[in-house]
Amino acid sequence: MENNNRKGWLYLLPAMLFLGVFMVYPLVDVLIYSFEEGYNFASQTYTGVGLYNYSYVLHDPYFLQAVQNTFILVIITVPLSTGIALLISVGLSSIKPLRHLYQTVYFLPYVTNTLAVGLVFMILFKKTAYMDGLVNLILNFFGSASIDFIDGPYWAKMFVLCFYTIWVVMPFKILILTSALASVKEDYYSAARVDGTPKWRIFTKITLPMISPMLFYLIITGFIGAFKAYSDAVALFGTNLNAAEMNTIVGYVYDMLYGDSGGFPSYASAAAIILFAIVLTITCINLLVSKKHVHY
Repeated sequence: MENNNRKGWLYLLPAMLFLGVFMVYPLVDVLIYSFEEGYNFASQTYTGVGLYNYSYVLHDPYFLQAVQNTFILVIITVPLSTGIALLISVGLSSIKPLRHLYQTVYFLPYVTNTLAVGLVFMILFKKTAYMDGLVNLILNFFGSASIDFIDGPYWAKMFVLCFYTIWVVMPFKILILTSALASVKEDYYSAARVDGTPKWRIFTKITLPMISPMLFYLIITGFIGAFKAYSDAVALFGTNLNAAEMNTIVGYVYDMLYGDSGGFPSYASAAAIILFAIVLTITCINLLVSKKHVHY
């Protein structure tokens, strides 16, 4: 028995070393940085230890704007992308001919370069001196005035960012949910049909409970992915996200390290720890909710 335990720990050792070096150590290092006040990157010195970095970050208008943008992005894109992906997956599962072709078509955006897709979206929505963009042409056709979705009002830019994020993440969710629906045993559906159960009740009482673990997985990873959003905003609005009022928390951390206001690793570390605390809290809440609503 002891030999088996030793072998088990030996097999786990490479993974534990990997996690320790690339995850645990950086997290501890960032936590230490976040408390070092007046840190000088060149001389590797600091003037004191305290909570000033957290106070500065929490009172920084750019950080508060980034938090607002990130939460709006999370609240809108995670439920919508998961719900739309579920509807499309149910539709694909009911289509026998050309099912694989449709699955491939829906999955194409996921394997396309993020920046390339962002440039396409920018061309579709951007209003220039020469043309208003395809989306504005459609709005004009229905009698609406043109809107500058890229350099215009805040709500218009946020709409494009949410639309783009949903477009990018939905293919993966469709793939996962289609596989989950295919794994549900047909016997359950046959028994329900014999009893004359309505389709909506079959979906809510059989389909949803059976695929709830996958739904929960997509929601958790969706929250984490949305909180880490940065490249999506850069692809649409460029690197100066503060000027566009479309920065995210990860973008704020990057700016504090390497951007125009860069060279402040202590502030960046404090913002990163705040982001970690937010994601950890929401993940714990989701885990508690899953105990009642997820059927394994």
